[in-house]
Amino acid sequence: MIHIIDYGMGNLRSVQKAFEKLGVEATVCTKASELADAQKLVLPGVGAFRDAINHLKDQDMVGPILDHIAADRPFLGICLGQQLLFDVSYEDGEFEGLGVIPGKVIRFEEQPDLKIPHMGWNSLQTANGSPLLDGIPEDSHVYFLHGYYVVPEDSSVVATSTNHGTDFCSSIARGNLFATQFHPEKSQSVGLRLLKNFATL
Repeated sequence: MIHIIDYGMGNLRSVQKAFEKLGVEATVCTKASELADAQKLVLPGVGAFRDAINHLKDQDMVGPILDHIAADRPFLGICLGQQLLFDVSYEDGEFEGLGVIPGKVIRFEEQPDLKIPHMGWNSLQTANGSPLLDGIPEDSHVYFLHGYYVVPEDSSVVATSTNHGTDFCSSIARGNLFATQFHPEKSQSVGLRLLKNFATL
């Protein structure tokens, strides 16, 4: 069973449908009490970092999320769900994140002909042998939609990198903690393979 965290941001149904397409049961959780016994958690999201972290705090979900990760139970962050794992975001100010992964969230620098936000298909370069990437070939294309990206202090957590004006961390892996800047639920066969890998951990 996959538990998807609903904190008022993001198209949760598309993530749920992607798991269902794989024959994996997935339920959406709206209360902190529903997270305590979850074996696998997914934190998706789109929108502003400040609003997202405030929603998680207001709904008392921060504690159960941190407990789940500390217990090394499988966890997957998607897009904003990856950024929230870091210490701090500089999106429209400076806002404290969950502090699970040391590092920061910064905006792409303006460059001639560089489109911000980074939107559409781009390729993955594998940085470590994460089980989340099992069966996914080098240079596979996935779907992105973001103007900010994560900068981990420890490069060993970088599972893939992608280039958009600069090489940036497009996914992370540490133990049973995983997160992607791209949207696997919108990335067709590659994304479904990634979600299947997570579901079968």
